[in-house]
Amino acid sequence: MIFSRENQKVFRVRASSLALVVSMVLTLLLLRLAWLQIVEHEKHSSKAEDNRVILLPQQAPRGMIFDRNLRVLARNDAGFYLELKSSKIEGFQKTIQKLREVIEIKKNDVKKFNRLRKEVRSYDGLPLRGPLSDIEVAKLVTRIQNLPGVEVRPRLIRSYPLGVSSSHVLGHIGRISEDDLLRQKKQNNAKQYRGFTHIGKLGVEESYENFLRGKIGYQHVEVTAGGKMIRELNNSLPVPGKNIALTIDAKLQKLVEDSFGRKKGGLVAIEPSTGEILAFVSMPNFDPNAFIDGIDQKIWEKLNTSPDKPLLNRPLKGLYPPGSTYKPFMALAALSSGAKDPAEIINDPGYFVLGTHKFRDSTQGGHGQVDMKKSIVVSSDTYYYKLAIGMGVDLIHEHISPFGFGKLTGVDLSGEARGILPSSSWKLKRHGTQWLQGETPSIGIGQGYNIFTILQMAKATSIIANRGVVIKPKLFKGSREFNSSEFTDNEPVIQGKLDIQQEWFDFVIDAMEEVNKSGTASRVFGNARYPVAGKTGTAQVFTIKQDEEYDSEKVPDRLKDHSLYIGFAPVDEPKIAVAVVVENGGFGVTTATPIAKLVFDFYLAKKH
Repeated sequence: MIFSRENQKVFRVRASSLALVVSMVLTLLLLRLAWLQIVEHEKHSSKAEDNRVILLPQQAPRGMIFDRNLRVLARNDAGFYLELKSSKIEGFQKTIQKLREVIEIKKNDVKKFNRLRKEVRSYDGLPLRGPLSDIEVAKLVTRIQNLPGVEVRPRLIRSYPLGVSSSHVLGHIGRISEDDLLRQKKQNNAKQYRGFTHIGKLGVEESYENFLRGKIGYQHVEVTAGGKMIRELNNSLPVPGKNIALTIDAKLQKLVEDSFGRKKGGLVAIEPSTGEILAFVSMPNFDPNAFIDGIDQKIWEKLNTSPDKPLLNRPLKGLYPPGSTYKPFMALAALSSGAKDPAEIINDPGYFVLGTHKFRDSTQGGHGQVDMKKSIVVSSDTYYYKLAIGMGVDLIHEHISPFGFGKLTGVDLSGEARGILPSSSWKLKRHGTQWLQGETPSIGIGQGYNIFTILQMAKATSIIANRGVVIKPKLFKGSREFNSSEFTDNEPVIQGKLDIQQEWFDFVIDAMEEVNKSGTASRVFGNARYPVAGKTGTAQVFTIKQDEEYDSEKVPDRLKDHSLYIGFAPVDEPKIAVAVVVENGGFGVTTATPIAKLVFDFYLAKKH
């Protein structure tokens, strides 16, 4: 084909244009390449690095918990666990079947795992079995290479070496649930839990979570596209949580728990001068080790449905009528208000009549001529029926309230119950009805609407021991950094001083001392080697009809009276104050008082 001169000219123009375009495109590509290679090299290099570098969280060892004498109450034990990561598992049942070919996996292991999987974030590795034996670890590491989402991992697992002892004080930790995360988000604290798997759920483990938790560490690891680790690039070490020391004496705690046997109840022992809680006992108790990685369903149902309520923290949340242990406080209320002359004598025939109702004394025939001191020593109900009517519910409330009844003590545990110290305004607000005069006599003997915690009663007893000085009760003695050998001291918190004359305190304390020498507690404390002031108490669980007599032999165990005791020793320089209740234990002197004496004997023997 022969091109004309004109066609050749057009061809040359088009070819030149195409060459120019191609040249421009190539130039632009070269410029872009240079820009990416030189100017933005660092940026894109970093992105590429991110694609092949992952962050592995490193758990911070949780702080240990000690008693006041540095006995270990909570620690971290090392072990290997078989863990599954739900998001990476290819067929759960198939994976379980393959694992069963290597080690024993029980139905309960699978049930427990499935329950955890519903509660816990999906990207967390969850334990299926553990701790594993050395033989099981050896078998697994050679057989799980081709099982996605299956790992054998070393872990520090929380351990409570004393088992059930002190469980209501310590509480326990557990896997972080969605509810836990939501709660932390509301407190703007969720960032602190990135990488963490466990959190304090109850007791000291919950209250001092910020001390015990520590700070997570991270390991920067290079991996293949398939997720296989190539090398470690760098890491930031975790910061262990602080170790803390509690005020309780573990040996005293165990002594009291053993003394209860199968009986239910609670005891609080306090050092009056500091507010330090020496014993904090709730019976029955539970094993906190069972809760760490999800409690077995059968164990949970047994604990949760038991009529003995082993999960109830009785000193903190249990509410009891104080019975006759209330009488020293009534006497102080009468003295401080000027409602009663302590030398005034009344006749106690064994009952008090108001209208058509007869309020009976616990002693048939009464106590004859009774003044205020004798009313405490022999525990005259009739005296306090009359005293309550003379004072009225609102005056009683005004002068009893400073002892802390019906108020939170401020102890460093969450979930404390407030109790009820009744008044006419309280009843109107609570029940929508006016206070009736017939409700007042029972108030005077610690019955009726009066219900308090054992912790409140222990604090109130400490106030008497301190002659009016109010000190906040506490379980936290001090903390220690993981790399330190010294515990910081936690100073006492003085909350105030009652406006009551010292002579009135001396009067009531003298009467309480006589209770243990010649009164209702003399058969237990008659041979005590130390001076002790105290008061027994018996609180009715149900109301007895006018024409009936209380017969403990015919009453079902769960309806028998509660047994109570409060006291402190030595009288002049109190080292320890105690409040104890034994549910359905009968008269105060029979069950509660002997337990209190064991506490005094143990603690004061150490002090001398």
